[in-house]
Amino acid sequence: MSARPSLEFFFFDAGGGHRSAATSLKKVIAEIYPGWDVTLVNLQDLLRPIDPFHRLLNIESQNIYNQALKKGFTYGGTAILTTLQTGIRYYRPKIEELLRRHWAQSAPDMVVSLIPNFNRVMFNALRAARPDVPYVTIMTDIADCPPHFWQEPQEQFLICGSAVAVQQAFSVGYNRDRVYQTSGMILKPGFYKPVTVDRRQKRQESGLDPDLPTALIMFGGNGSRDSIKILARLRKAGLNVQTIVMCGHNKVLQRALQKYPACHAVGFTENVADYMALADFFIGKPGPGSVSEALHMGLPVIIEESLRTMPQERYNAVWVRENGLGIAVPSFSEIASAVATMLDGETLSQLRRKALALNNRALYEIPDMMADILEKEGVVTSREILSSQTSPQNAYKVSPST
Repeated sequence: MSARPSLEFFFFDAGGGHRSAATSLKKVIAEIYPGWDVTLVNLQDLLRPIDPFHRLLNIESQNIYNQALKKGFTYGGTAILTTLQTGIRYYRPKIEELLRRHWAQSAPDMVVSLIPNFNRVMFNALRAARPDVPYVTIMTDIADCPPHFWQEPQEQFLICGSAVAVQQAFSVGYNRDRVYQTSGMILKPGFYKPVTVDRRQKRQESGLDPDLPTALIMFGGNGSRDSIKILARLRKAGLNVQTIVMCGHNKVLQRALQKYPACHAVGFTENVADYMALADFFIGKPGPGSVSEALHMGLPVIIEESLRTMPQERYNAVWVRENGLGIAVPSFSEIASAVATMLDGETLSQLRRKALALNNRALYEIPDMMADILEKEGVVTSREILSSQTSPQNAYKVSPST
């Protein structure tokens, strides 16, 4: 047993949400369980020696994916996913060897994966190197996208962010004592800080009307030129609405939006929650992170559900509709109609109440779930878990049998 357990969190930078989730969890664990050693590991760094794009073109595979997102080349999402999984199977012996070497040296007490597609090969490598070390997958998508995406039929632990994902796990063959359910997706700690901003004043400082309905438009960390098309359609429809557009690292987009009236363009920022606090509703792609952030801040969402939607994000639109949390459109060419519906009568206030009722506390639930697994697997005792805390276990723990 170890009084100071060491945990490795695996992530990669394809999309950005995986790193964000890992970083946020590490920060909160440092506050709740300061006796734990948490190391973040970028899987891309370990696999670089066998990455064909890096060896031949000096380009990271994950950067190709991110550029496709930035330019909106997502129609072939299913083909991209199939090609990636085929590549993983082809390189499986080499991937397992690299991981075995890593774990033989690092000797963690728990391995936590926050990435899809690689969980079978990672689990097999860990069993070969450290057969007694628990392996945990934390899903950063609302639901799985089978086969071989998040959930693999193997003796590991799984932390899900929805009842649908839990039922998927049971259908794969997971036992109830190995499946945990949180109340949502992992959010950054900043989203749990009290909102102290004066909305009217801050809107005025941003060049916006303090009383006009405000949409926050966001398409991830690289922005999207879809934002310009959306603004044009809203303006053509004559809707009495203004916008805050999150451009991320896309400085070209930010400069282009400066000429648009009733629009405040924002570059990359770590304070997305502050801008969401100024808005009334959200427009963007159905990514699990951005949708969860918006809903946590009480913003109903308007998202696209089409062939352009990445396979792993298609269920998100279904989830939004079924839970009455917003509007899914087949194309942003219909954005004006969707916004008009959102602003009609009591629709916005009704959707807002449903969003606020979600009460997503996943960020603070997961550390206690990990503590439960560490105790269950004999890594630490309950006495050692309690002695490593700075405060009593929080009130948001979810039973593994939920």
